[in-house]
Amino acid sequence: MGLLLFNVKRVMGTVRFWIGNSRSKALPQSVLPAILALCMASQKEGFSVWLGLLGVFGVVVGHLGMNLFDDYFDYKVKKTDYRNQMQHKGMRARILKCAYLTSGATTLQRLLVACFVFGAVALAAGFVIFLYRGYVVLLIAALTALLGVSYSGAPIRLSYHGLGEILIGIMFGPMLMTGVYYAACGVFDRSVLFVSVPVGLLVANIVYTHAIMDYEPDKEVGKMTFAVLLKDKKRMLFCLLLLLVAAYGVTVSGVIWGYLSPYCLLSLLTLPMAISLYRLMTEFVRNPERRFSPRFWMGPMGNWPRTQSFGLDWFMIRWMLARNLLSFFCIIMMVILVVSG
Repeated sequence: MGLLLFNVKRVMGTVRFWIGNSRSKALPQSVLPAILALCMASQKEGFSVWLGLLGVFGVVVGHLGMNLFDDYFDYKVKKTDYRNQMQHKGMRARILKCAYLTSGATTLQRLLVACFVFGAVALAAGFVIFLYRGYVVLLIAALTALLGVSYSGAPIRLSYHGLGEILIGIMFGPMLMTGVYYAACGVFDRSVLFVSVPVGLLVANIVYTHAIMDYEPDKEVGKMTFAVLLKDKKRMLFCLLLLLVAAYGVTVSGVIWGYLSPYCLLSLLTLPMAISLYRLMTEFVRNPERRFSPRFWMGPMGNWPRTQSFGLDWFMIRWMLARNLLSFFCIIMMVILVVSG
């Protein structure tokens, strides 16, 4: 009995280790769109809550696995703690990527095993759904897995060609939400498109905001983000504006064309967040040293005094604002569906 408990604790410790190093703080980028798709599907005949929840579970595990694969391929290419090196050069890098590898806490081989375990669990969830819903869900799961690995994996390495932000927007928007929606109710609906596209754009906006702030260190180490691809900071800001305008434009179009309820226009309540984000990013390009304090319409910012003490406030106020914009957009849509449904 004691040996069994020891083995259980050991396994749980291993699971916690890998979840802790798989950038689980980014899970709202996948969990909220998945739950939103589940809420939309709940209005349809043939809705299965357990298949929908299994789809959400598969999304979560797949997201964590994709993050680990990203670390694996990046480490194989760089084989160094390049962000730490950039800090010593005075660059505005914040974190040591793959710290659990560079510190010797684990090995590259064990990381690869963890990647396959997370991926296998996600695909297993997809296979169970396939038994009830048919090949469509399995096809979506397989395509998502392929694109996820291709984000930084050979031979395509989309994130090394300035296409990472676009890929993430497609995967965490239309593909993710369509997959969960179909898993939950077994049909497609155009209304999902008019919600998933704005969600995907707002997810891409988080990554793109990050890339603009990381432009200098990424350029230094040859990391080809979309911001580095654009080169000019005026173009970067223009594309940021396009992302935000397109997200709201698609939502409004869905209402005008009758695919979405007029109540969905309440998502425009997040506009102050979008405007604030654009203004903060504009100021970052002009004067990156200027500090700002959070305002109530920006949403929760965590332990702000602690963030300031680490000197990360310049980054976190913008990154968390972009994250809060997505979160509140999804939450408002969920509330509308629950109340109107």
